[in-house]
Amino acid sequence: MKVLLDENLPHRLRNHLGNHEVFTVRYQGLAGLKNGELLRTAESDGFEVFLTGDQTMSYEENLAGRQIAVVALSAIEWHVIRHGLLTVQAAIDAATPGSYQAIDCGVFSRKLPRP
Repeated sequence: MKVLLDENLPHRLRNHLGNHEVFTVRYQGLAGLKNGELLRTAESDGFEVFLTGDQTMSYEENLAGRQIAVVALSAIEWHVIRHGLLTVQAAIDAATPGSYQAIDCGVFSRKLPRP
């Protein structure tokens, strides 16, 4: 699948998504676009999945009738996301046009674990 990686996610994620063709928003020259315009442009450029850390997108954008799927991660930090890469890959594999999937890959915390 052709995947667009949002600018709020770590760039290195693009190398860990299996056989998917992954491009970043910045590389595509789409940095700074608002969600609606970004999704419209991504669809017209042939992207099938938009991978983001924006968990509010399902409330902000109507995805019905869209040709692009949205997969939203629960974290944007690489050290958290890397532990859930298989889940992220599976979500991309299962994505269908107009769908929204919220993926729990962990959360960032500044608190140290208790001994």
